[in-house]
Amino acid sequence: MKKIIFLALIFIAAGSVLRAQGSATVRGYVYDKENGEPLLFTNVYLEGTTYGAVTDANGFYSIPGVKPGAYVLMATGVGYDTARVDIVLRNGQKLSQQLLIGKSSLRLETVNINSSRLERESEVLISTVKVDARDIKKIPSMGGEADLAQYLQIIPGVVTTGDQGGQIYIRGGAPVHNMVVLDGLTLYNAFHSIGLFSVFETEAIRNVEVLTGGFNAEYGGRVSAVVDVTTRDGNKKEFAGIVSANPFITKVLLEGPIQKLGDNGSSISYLITGKTSYLKESSKVLYSYADQFPDENNEVLPYTFNDIFGKISFNAANGSQFSVKAFNFGDKVQFQGVADYKWNSTGLGARFTVVPGASETLISGNIDYSDYRINLSEADEKPRFSSISGFNLGMDFTYFLPKNGMVKYGVDINGFSTKFEFFNRLGIKLDQNQNTTEIGGYVLYRKKFDKLVIEPSFRIQYYASLNNVSPEPRLGIKYNARDWLRFKFAGGFYSQNLISTRSDRDVVNLFTGFLSGPEEQLKNANGENANHKLQKAYHLIAGVEMDFSERITLNVEPYYKNFTQLINLNRNKVFIRDPNYMVETGDAYGLDFLLRYESKEWFIWVAYSFGYVTRFDGVQVYPPHYDRRHNLNFVASYQFGRDRSWEISTRWNLGSGFPFTLTQAFYEELDFSDGISTDYLTQNGLLGIVYDENLNAGRLPYYHRLDLSLKKTIHINSKNRLQVLASITNVYNRDNIFYFDRVRYERVNQLPILPAIGFNFTF
Repeated sequence: MKKIIFLALIFIAAGSVLRAQGSATVRGYVYDKENGEPLLFTNVYLEGTTYGAVTDANGFYSIPGVKPGAYVLMATGVGYDTARVDIVLRNGQKLSQQLLIGKSSLRLETVNINSSRLERESEVLISTVKVDARDIKKIPSMGGEADLAQYLQIIPGVVTTGDQGGQIYIRGGAPVHNMVVLDGLTLYNAFHSIGLFSVFETEAIRNVEVLTGGFNAEYGGRVSAVVDVTTRDGNKKEFAGIVSANPFITKVLLEGPIQKLGDNGSSISYLITGKTSYLKESSKVLYSYADQFPDENNEVLPYTFNDIFGKISFNAANGSQFSVKAFNFGDKVQFQGVADYKWNSTGLGARFTVVPGASETLISGNIDYSDYRINLSEADEKPRFSSISGFNLGMDFTYFLPKNGMVKYGVDINGFSTKFEFFNRLGIKLDQNQNTTEIGGYVLYRKKFDKLVIEPSFRIQYYASLNNVSPEPRLGIKYNARDWLRFKFAGGFYSQNLISTRSDRDVVNLFTGFLSGPEEQLKNANGENANHKLQKAYHLIAGVEMDFSERITLNVEPYYKNFTQLINLNRNKVFIRDPNYMVETGDAYGLDFLLRYESKEWFIWVAYSFGYVTRFDGVQVYPPHYDRRHNLNFVASYQFGRDRSWEISTRWNLGSGFPFTLTQAFYEELDFSDGISTDYLTQNGLLGIVYDENLNAGRLPYYHRLDLSLKKTIHINSKNRLQVLASITNVYNRDNIFYFDRVRYERVNQLPILPAIGFNFTF
């Protein structure tokens, strides 16, 4: 603990050393003149010089190391006019200058496909996909509603096990190995049971970064991947909103100013979103043919969810920002006579950014609290319960170096409590009630040297309940061989404490709870005492980026993840003395391709992944149930008609079959509850299953599905817009298998063909 605090003080003190001498800095935010929303990845530069920068995911720019003098500060982005401001910089001055730019009245004939060339050349961006609301809307809007959950499924390296269950697996990592962040707050379940929808409202998203591996030291506590979601501020100029309805969900978004955006950049605004699903009710009328579990209540697609999110944002004249947020997300599924499942997640928090007047350092931080609870009741009357609640707070310091350089360092503290109750198939109860604290500190350096970009970083993570310190060096490199050709590499060490109540051996299990790392001594895959009680991994990733033209890019990345220790719940526990946990090792390796084309009418996305995922339990090497060898996604979107008011989108997904364990035989299983006095001649036993000795040796059939959507946008006036949407999920009604019920000897399929019509009205 003392070591962590000491290192944190060193990181903070380092900011006082990094000072520019004999120069000036201009910095600030670039806003959309119409609504005051920060503009991401926009070029800002001093006219006639080589001084320039690109705004970040919050619309912030900083140009340090500028010689004193008079300049014209300019900002320009695709689809926007150019803003020009005359400025005078004095020696040592830190000038805060906000810029407002309006949308261009001229329709551009070209597009900027990857934010900007400057960003691609000055950042490593390996295993990174950046997404905004416009990107999400380019894929077919299933149920008439575009959603981040649908977009994640087309990213190379991402696998979903089906339309139902809503879980995401990224380059060999299970859901518990992926961190999902909402405005700095960690979400423990971000995806609803029907796999088409997440808890995020698309219209409220400013930016999403999907890091499928090799991420730098800013992120800690997960061993596979990160999905970092940033929401936008409310409209700073006027009241606005969106109302949407379709057979799947309805939603409302309201936003507006409390204090309107002034010329100096100060404002206060709010944003509120809410959505609810009534698929449970509408499916009885529209999709009765989809009933998989016929019952007296005629529950066809028994999925229900409700999401509420609110945010208030404060923006000061000097660029400093402060926001508060609160949310309540809930999900419920009722399979009559089979299972009653529900979860609820609530949270609140604050985030701030301070732009000091006399320092080059940008200071940001967050303080959040969240609570996640999940329950599952089944026909065996042995309910499961899990909860995790606690706080996380962090503080980051960013120092911008001249000529595309940066030093960033920070600390974060997470404290949480986990509770868990579970009965295995023999009726043995497993439970946990534990409190723990995690403290992390990191430092990151990024600098471009001519054609070379380097990004070394280092994180040290302390797990208090396990008394374990994990040093984690990480490195990212990019080499700009040509204007159109770039090579890159990333690698690093990763650790985490959290364990899932799922097992990698579960085929179908909606119950997604969390455990803290075990306090008991663990045995590794070889039967020896484990050296630590953490889950750990290291990543090695290479890549090449090619720009065939301004509209066509190709990204190819081979990767390898070695999970040196994974911890699963021991679901095969027979006696009380048996261990509660099993320790495994694993590997994930493969090759990801992404070809992207974008013009004023067309958007084409071709993503292919070839991968292997294996686990070793000390006895045998086996593939987990989400090991998909081939995964292909083809997405195309075409805009046509007057003012391109029509848009047709399609997605076709092809995936090889998932592994499963074969059945050898059935038998009558007696529990001998009365010991040697049990009358096994008259006792009625349970149905026992003899599984194949080779775990997951079988393979299910290939999965493939075609989705289509058609949109018509009607501009009523400059403020009001009506959009009518029609969609078809699973166009040719492919019978994709979800799972096979061995006991009932029934095949349960994924979603059948589901047509839908909806609308949204923007005002």
